Amino acid sequence: MPTIKSIIAGTGSYLPEKILTNADLEKMVDTTDEWIVQRSGIRERHIAAPGQTTGDMAIIAGGRALEESGLHASDIDGVIVATTTPDTTFPSVAVKVQAELGIPPGLAFDLQAVCTGFVYALSVADNFIKTGQAKRILVIGAEKMSSIVDWKDRTTCVLFADGAGAVVLETHEESKDGVKGRGIHATHLYANGHQRDILYTDGGTSSTGNTGHIIMHGKEVFKHAVNYMSEIVEETLKKNAVTSAEIDWLVPHQANIRIIESTAKKLDMPMERVIVTIDRHGNTSAASIPLALDEGVRTGKIKRGDLLLLEALGGGLTWGSALIRF
Repeated sequence: MPTIKSIIAGTGSYLPEKILTNADLEKMVDTTDEWIVQRSGIRERHIAAPGQTTGDMAIIAGGRALEESGLHASDIDGVIVATTTPDTTFPSVAVKVQAELGIPPGLAFDLQAVCTGFVYALSVADNFIKTGQAKRILVIGAEKMSSIVDWKDRTTCVLFADGAGAVVLETHEESKDGVKGRGIHATHLYANGHQRDILYTDGGTSSTGNTGHIIMHGKEVFKHAVNYMSEIVEETLKKNAVTSAEIDWLVPHQANIRIIESTAKKLDMPMERVIVTIDRHGNTSAASIPLALDEGVRTGKIKRGDLLLLEALGGGLTWGSALIRF
């Protein structure tokens, strides 16, 4: 008997025009290209233009995903935007996207789980669809991380960047067993609030009245990221009766090339089967996975029927994975 699945009907993305290279950063703070590349794998990143907001980028990425899906705005039942850097405290970026793209009244809200935000948003949208509360949902990860970076802090300003990525999830009746059919087959989500003080902002609307800047204890974050990513990969494979050899593509959060390489090693997966954009995109937080996913699709690497493993870790600490047959 067919079961209801959420399939990815289309992907889209947007990157700001301005590119900030490591050479540019050498003129701004005490750093070097060699230092940045060795510690993160980043060579350049995109920075939003003055006055360009998270919502502006989300609208473009969402529109492109809609176009790619072959659907119209009138076909969409809801919008979920994963972001840490909304245009305003309220209303949400999602309602701005809804209005500007001409999507009819329906569910629309933002979700905040920092770099894991897109995986969280996918899981929420997937459950709306599986329970029959929506048939098609536009899910977006969008960030203007440059707006909360301290450009005098060389440990963080070299890492973060701006952009947006999106997918259209659509209801699909699937009769194939296990992970053989298309769709989101599983999501695994976690958070550990006891570790919230190793990656955070030093401001907020109810505390300081401003957004603050990113504060990161890099060594601690790296240690936990390697451990949690290893655990979540193992859990995802075990609980879904999948071997690493069956995974066609790893689409990881683009935070640090060493963390990505460590996860690939855990999967016994060659880097040729990993979508890597960190060298050109930097860390775009909730936008990084959908940006990488869309690039994989547009370049022809990711094809219909491929089994994808998405995984991320962010402030909170939050972490999670999604197993998807594209």
